[in-house]
Amino acid sequence: MKKLVPFLFLIPILCIGQTKDAEAKPIAKLNTTYVDEPFVQEYHEAFIVAENSEDTNNVRAIQPDLAGNIWIATKNGIYQKEVDSREWKLVISGNNQGPAYDVEIYEEQDVWMATWNGVYRSRSGDIQKMEGPKPPIAKLLSAKEGIYALGPHGIWLYKDSKWSKKEYKTARSIRAVLSDNNGGLWIGTDVGLYHCNDEKTRAYQANVDLISAYVRGMDFDHDGNMWIGGLGGISIRNKTAKIGEKRPEDGITNANVTAVTRGPDGRMWVGAQYGITRFIPGEKEYSVRLGRRWLVDDAVNDIAFDQQGNAWVATANGVSAIKNRKMTLEDKADYFYDKLIRRHVREPWIIARSKLVVPGDTTTIQPEDDDNDGEFTSNYLAMESFRYATTKNPEAKERAKKAFDFLHFLREVTGEDGFFARTIIPVSWEQSHDMNRTYTERELAEAIIENPRQKPVEKRWHVSKDGKWKWKGDTSSDEISGHLFGYYCYYNLVADAKEKKRVADHFSKIMDHLIENDFNLVDVDGTHTKWGVWSPNILNHNPDWAPERALNSLELLAFLKFTHHITKKEKYQKEYLKLIKEEGYLENAKTLHNTNPSWETYFDIFLSLYMYPTLINYEDDPELKREYHDHLEQWFNKHKKAKSPMINFTFNFLTGGDEELDNSIAFLKDAPLDLVDWYVDNAQREDLKVVRQPILEELQTALRPPSEYRTMRWDQNPYVAVSGDPSQEKEPVYWLLPYWMGRYLNLISAEK
Repeated sequence: MKKLVPFLFLIPILCIGQTKDAEAKPIAKLNTTYVDEPFVQEYHEAFIVAENSEDTNNVRAIQPDLAGNIWIATKNGIYQKEVDSREWKLVISGNNQGPAYDVEIYEEQDVWMATWNGVYRSRSGDIQKMEGPKPPIAKLLSAKEGIYALGPHGIWLYKDSKWSKKEYKTARSIRAVLSDNNGGLWIGTDVGLYHCNDEKTRAYQANVDLISAYVRGMDFDHDGNMWIGGLGGISIRNKTAKIGEKRPEDGITNANVTAVTRGPDGRMWVGAQYGITRFIPGEKEYSVRLGRRWLVDDAVNDIAFDQQGNAWVATANGVSAIKNRKMTLEDKADYFYDKLIRRHVREPWIIARSKLVVPGDTTTIQPEDDDNDGEFTSNYLAMESFRYATTKNPEAKERAKKAFDFLHFLREVTGEDGFFARTIIPVSWEQSHDMNRTYTERELAEAIIENPRQKPVEKRWHVSKDGKWKWKGDTSSDEISGHLFGYYCYYNLVADAKEKKRVADHFSKIMDHLIENDFNLVDVDGTHTKWGVWSPNILNHNPDWAPERALNSLELLAFLKFTHHITKKEKYQKEYLKLIKEEGYLENAKTLHNTNPSWETYFDIFLSLYMYPTLINYEDDPELKREYHDHLEQWFNKHKKAKSPMINFTFNFLTGGDEELDNSIAFLKDAPLDLVDWYVDNAQREDLKVVRQPILEELQTALRPPSEYRTMRWDQNPYVAVSGDPSQEKEPVYWLLPYWMGRYLNLISAEK
């Protein structure tokens, strides 16, 4: 359980990077910190029973034994996987092999199996057919009075080494069975729920008894109430009546419930035709495990738990193990950092997502270029800067410099003094994104009708003068904005005097390029790039650029403010004030958080974020500083519902507060270890409604925890209903950056 401890510390953030003559006094503030303690981190292991065998992979029931071996019943027979192995071995072969329906552990040692031709028992490795019950057998149940075998032809109890048949009057379509712990049985069928003992059998089929009479799974919760799942959802009953329900509007992902099992921690696991929902009885909150990140197939047939509390899930196409391990946030940071350095760094020190040649297969990883390599390497630069400022680890300083060297090279490689590339690749690469191409007149006509601002770039890739690299042009506003955030953090948290001079020289060249070109980023073709526009003549007077006016105005003010601060050259301050006083750029920026809804893009949240540290910490004019603080407050109040630690910690970074700490920690804990960008289709979930908010142009659902949506990058909308690309593995900087911000702010403590 989390500990939130109040403490008093001096906030250095508000004066970060300011010179002595403009130094602000630290502010003492009572804050809260999260003391890093072990929590349960879930992860998934997938098992295919047999390649290219639909019947074998159709797993109907699953059961771990005490030794950790896993037993499954499939359409093709009974299989066993030994502990620490991935190989599944056929248990019943020869003429007796055939459809199997259930497995059960009896008296903590014997494994019992229900099949097409009877009941089998495995004892000390020997398989014995238990003559008696008339096959086929659908279900087995271990109870204190013995083991039951149930099927279309009757119900038998094995006790004292012999079978006796029970004369219970139930429907023959037996789908689930549960002991009442008093010598009787609860039996679920296609036509209702039955309670049976030697005195009588009672049927529950009325609407007041169950959501529907079609029953597929059941178990008791920790209060002794029975959760009965079937068509329509979950009916919750005490000893005498139905006392509650769980339908799709309550969190059931699909109304066709197929399995119900109580976990070792008391949560109720509800499997359905589309995923798993976990409930804590008595609480409204729930969690979902869905999609290839968590399940080999979304159609769930059975759920069981091993001695370590891991969930084993039988699906229509294999077996999933949803396992757990104890981790602290520091452990998780170490895990992600190791994965980052081993799998997501390419020369000369580009931090990027990677390609999976076989989608989902992490052994087929290869480096790949990305439009935003510069921007996301800048996020990495910011992360290493916070890591160094927190730990003083020389490795962090060295790697931050490598990242800056790459960003610096993006300008040098173009051969143009102030224009910089999106990314670079070795000249030997034959494939890349957006390869050079030509456009026909018809294609050009189509493009300009679709978007009159369209810039069809035929030559995106250029060879460097030394012949070693290809560099990508048509650089966007996103790139320079992302770079600014990385430079700000590096300059203030890592750079020595020599490196500060390099940053100032580098960024002032970019700024001079913009000034010389009427505040546009001009490519080698002599025209501005598709998105690199900050010109007053365009933003203020070209109607087609109205959607970008507010954000781009904010960006340009930040670019100039940063350049002035690090160079001390008044020409940048003069341009900055001119834009505010004569071109209305501050007034433009004020409309950002109340813009036309069709102009809102989710990533604009973070493009704004990149600007705030410079504008707030480098502005000396009290009136302008207040305007920027108001802008920041509006931004935070509008977007804190996203529960993003990046949003929350940036706000705290600039205000010295501890806002939304609980939600930030919850995100960091819940974020999955798996970085494959698995396809996630939340639109099929019946517990969620597809809407057009918060971004009007996209189909979205209500926000769910990060373990339930696609692998993150901060430029992507977590509300999107259908997303993911399993042919890529993403870099974990999205997690590491806010983690190290939280550590730097002392909002996360690493105390042992």
